[in-house]
Amino acid sequence: MSGDAATDVRDENAELVEELLAGKHRALARVITKIENRAPGYRNLVSELHEHTGHAEVVGITGSPGAGKSTLVDKMANYYRERGETVGVIAVDPSSPFTGGAVLGDRIRMASNVGDMDVFFRSMSARGTLGGLSTATTDAVKALDAFGKDKILIETVGAGQNEIDIVKSADTVAVLVPPGSGDDVQMLKAGILEIGDVFVVNKADLDGADRTVQELREMIHMQNDHTAGLATGHHGAGAVGSDETDDAESDDEESWEPAVVETIAKDGEGVADLVETLADHRAYLESSGLLEEKARMRYAEEIRNLLRDDVGGLLEGEIERHGGMDELVEGVRKRETDPYTVADEVIGPIEDCLDELRD
Repeated sequence: MSGDAATDVRDENAELVEELLAGKHRALARVITKIENRAPGYRNLVSELHEHTGHAEVVGITGSPGAGKSTLVDKMANYYRERGETVGVIAVDPSSPFTGGAVLGDRIRMASNVGDMDVFFRSMSARGTLGGLSTATTDAVKALDAFGKDKILIETVGAGQNEIDIVKSADTVAVLVPPGSGDDVQMLKAGILEIGDVFVVNKADLDGADRTVQELREMIHMQNDHTAGLATGHHGAGAVGSDETDDAESDDEESWEPAVVETIAKDGEGVADLVETLADHRAYLESSGLLEEKARMRYAEEIRNLLRDDVGGLLEGEIERHGGMDELVEGVRKRETDPYTVADEVIGPIEDCLDELRD
């Protein structure tokens, strides 16, 4: 990029940041588009916004496909708006294998909130990221936070245990489970049980709802028994230290047992109870100090991801300098070299530069 072009990008970004912070939704939309497209200067944009973040409550909504996530998110946004709060919604959709865009991006999801400028909805591509949450999604959350949205809801793809990535972006995670044969509850054993702060049995008017609620409560109880005293860091067991002399009542105050809430999202039933339960969890995070601890963990993970991406870009350049991946692979195939030697040769110049800096 030429000097004049770079200056133009900086000037445009500075104007965008100013307009976003002034509450202009068009600027917010343009910023998120730049973030999602990884447009020139987007990193500086996010950096400028960072100091204005840290005020929104971020809730992740995940669960198996068909559980009714979109409908529930719609009703939750409507409920928050009736209380006078502003809402940002990011729906992370599966990536198109052809365009990289969101496959379901054009669908109408927020029927109750169409035309309400204080509910900002954005469908984003998962871009093949494990767990469905890309770095772009994390950056978009920052844009919504800096804009001043009170609540940010992240609705994810719903891909089983890979959804554990949502813990890295949300303060509170609600897992939806529809009534059924028990397969959905069994799926939770694969790992997603550990991430839920609140479990929502949606479509609670259908047969099997009571049984699903009971199964969830039993699994939560068993999970708490198995992790008692372990520093799991998510629900609080062991995360907030206590004296060995503390009594059981004190231990109970320092941990959060995931709640089970029943809803019928299409009718809006149970939404008030769910919102209240989410608020209870937020209060627990604040009083226990876990909110700050989660923020530290989130930023550590974000830094690691950015470093991996940047180092990966440097290595791609070195691979091209060595003739490209095809040529390197051909050398390995012919037994002229081996993968370890190739890796050492590619990363060697980068290590040399770092050694020089240390000296």
